[in-house]
Amino acid sequence: MFTLLKKEISSFLSSLIGYIVMVVFITTIGLFMWVFPGEFNVLDSGYANIDTLFVIAPWVFMFLAPAITMRMFSEEKRTGTIELLLTKPISDWGIILAKYFAGFLLVLFSLLPSLLYFYSVNQLGSPANNMDTGGMWGSYIGLVFLSAGFVAIGLFASAVTESQIVSFILAVFLSFFCYIGFESISSLGILGNVDSLILSLGINEHYISMSRGVIDTRDTIYFISLVAVFLLFTKTVLESRKW
Repeated sequence: MFTLLKKEISSFLSSLIGYIVMVVFITTIGLFMWVFPGEFNVLDSGYANIDTLFVIAPWVFMFLAPAITMRMFSEEKRTGTIELLLTKPISDWGIILAKYFAGFLLVLFSLLPSLLYFYSVNQLGSPANNMDTGGMWGSYIGLVFLSAGFVAIGLFASAVTESQIVSFILAVFLSFFCYIGFESISSLGILGNVDSLILSLGINEHYISMSRGVIDTRDTIYFISLVAVFLLFTKTVLESRKW
């Protein structure tokens, strides 16, 4: 399992696309925080906080996670190496978890440079070092859980098809629907008491709570369940090849 995990990480980092994906993420956040005028610009707002990161990052992650995971199973299927991989002395769960944690670690790796933004804003405060670091770290934890969910969705999409492009598009669509789709459906107000239940199925409802720095057990259980469900879907897809 660890051998496969290292292989996936090294394979991604050995390609130019891997670094491009990470640079695009951190650059996009930086443009909104420092360059583009408006409510998200730190210099325009006059407040020393990095709320922009936690507002914009989910939308960027919606494309970043699929870009990282789109080749993990689809490329194996296209080249025919998936059959060889499935005959190795490693269980289906071992394969799935190795690829999942590889994608998850790569997303976290791309998130690390954003700590420079925190340091910069913290120093710009008056007085310096006056930010709510507790709330900030709580928001980062929410972002970590969010990325975990998007990676699981992306891995499932990659297992469904042999095409990386189709995998990417499907993962973006599923991530978008899970993030904001349930909230949009509940806002129609046509299902009565069921609307609140539908709202609770959406990622955004739970991420908003965490992004405020509030770590609630219900939100934690939701994200763990989301990851577990899509990993189970992925295993079902792999097992269907044996039928």
